[in-house]
Amino acid sequence: MTGGEAPRFRAGAVLGALGFDAALILLFAGLGRSNHARPASVSGLLETAWPFLAGLAVIWIAAGVFRRPLAILRSGVPVWLGTVAMGMVLRALTGSGTALPFVIVATITLGVFLLGWRGIAALARRLRPRSPR
Repeated sequence: MTGGEAPRFRAGAVLGALGFDAALILLFAGLGRSNHARPASVSGLLETAWPFLAGLAVIWIAAGVFRRPLAILRSGVPVWLGTVAMGMVLRALTGSGTALPFVIVATITLGVFLLGWRGIAALARRLRPRSPR
């Protein structure tokens, strides 16, 4: 690939990144339920996670995250902020809690999760030995 070409679309990398984002949102919801002694069930987990998963799906499409799913600024920041914002709006519209402490915890936790794994991936790419051309 020369400097002027766009990176090739790799479906596996895109689906992996989307899956990782979704898994981290499920982890966030599960940790929250656990910390508040909520019953551990798949339906409960999905009840807590769905607003954020819906926000994630919308942002992935609206921001074109599929074009560069590992990019921290171009993709990670919109995914993080959009997921939190849309998740909170959906929670408010459905009568779920949006207390300020929850908004703060969700923003920080999802920021660490959704930006953190992209940062680790970027570091791993930089540290990976380059093959001679």
